[in-house]
Amino acid sequence: MAYFQSKPVAGRHFLQIPGPSNVPDKVLRAMDNPTMDHRGPDFGLFGKQLLEKVKPVFGTKGPVIIYPASGTGAWEAALVNTLSPGDTVLMCETGQFASLWREMAERLGVKPVFIETDWRRGADVDAIGERLRADTAHTIKAVAVVHNETSTGATSRIDEVRAAMDAARHPALLLVDTISSLGSVEYKHDEWRVDVTVSGSQKGLMLPPGLSFNAVSEKALKASETAKLPRSFWDWKPMLASNATGYFPYTPATNMLYALDTALDLLYAEGLENVFARHERHGEATRRAVRAWGLEVQCEDPRHLSPVLTAVRLPEGHSANALRATILERFNMSLGNGLGRLNDRVFRIGHLGDIGDLQVLGTLTGVEMGLRLAGVPHKAGGVQAAMDYLAGNA
Repeated sequence: MAYFQSKPVAGRHFLQIPGPSNVPDKVLRAMDNPTMDHRGPDFGLFGKQLLEKVKPVFGTKGPVIIYPASGTGAWEAALVNTLSPGDTVLMCETGQFASLWREMAERLGVKPVFIETDWRRGADVDAIGERLRADTAHTIKAVAVVHNETSTGATSRIDEVRAAMDAARHPALLLVDTISSLGSVEYKHDEWRVDVTVSGSQKGLMLPPGLSFNAVSEKALKASETAKLPRSFWDWKPMLASNATGYFPYTPATNMLYALDTALDLLYAEGLENVFARHERHGEATRRAVRAWGLEVQCEDPRHLSPVLTAVRLPEGHSANALRATILERFNMSLGNGLGRLNDRVFRIGHLGDIGDLQVLGTLTGVEMGLRLAGVPHKAGGVQAAMDYLAGNA
């Protein structure tokens, strides 16, 4: 079966979208182990160990609940376990994924208050603080923020969101989507007093799609006792009861849990601080290439530039989708498409997960050749700018 193209192509496929990211060989081999009895004694030991092992990547000592689902499922779990019909939730329009989370909230019967932005920066902390200060009756029950907006390449400052909430003396819960940032960008669930951290397996955790996560605070658990949105599959209570002995209330994604165990070993062996620094280096190298080409990065705020991906704007009259198609056809490399209002306006370079300097440079080489072939106005030398930076910043 041809998984990537209809015609045979020599060499590895460069998967440089902002997730799913490349899966390391060790993780693939871990998934290849025989499936164990998920009700047997070995699984209970494995499950208890894994549920503890996953906590440091979230920056928490509290429970982390694992679902066999995509990150969208974890979004829903965060909402239905903490809110009731008609509750108000404050959200910030950082891009396409923040918009989709809002749409989900509306379908569930929650009332989002949506702070609009231009999709060129992270969450508007000042506007969040202003809305919370004005809410003297405390009708806003939660603030929901996307940490790393995959559609724009902007990373919000969650520590500053927490500070704004504290300054407003507002009791709202803080819900944060880390689907594209966990394991790639520094994150501190406990220190920033996040109440629910949402995440998924297929990006910084270097797994295939299929696992999603809720890291939950004591405050969130307390809120779940009175939350009235319907929940069954997503209910935290039976999950936590079973997890206490290492098991799950329904059949878990056993082989994906093997993969998670191995991926965490890889992250901790490298050291999380080193992982975060590596992503920062690769983000900066990519942006230097973009600027050397004379192109524009979608994220305008230097403090919000993402270490995970770079969204690149093309000049008016040039198709980002046509450029991506040229690069895929000629160089067997996949780049991310523009989403929502950015469709055909930007392309997105993923530099997250299991990636080193040479893969970054190979990716940028493919982009620079593609720009030339597609007739996109640019200057030469982007790859050289990235190479100079990486060579001097080990």
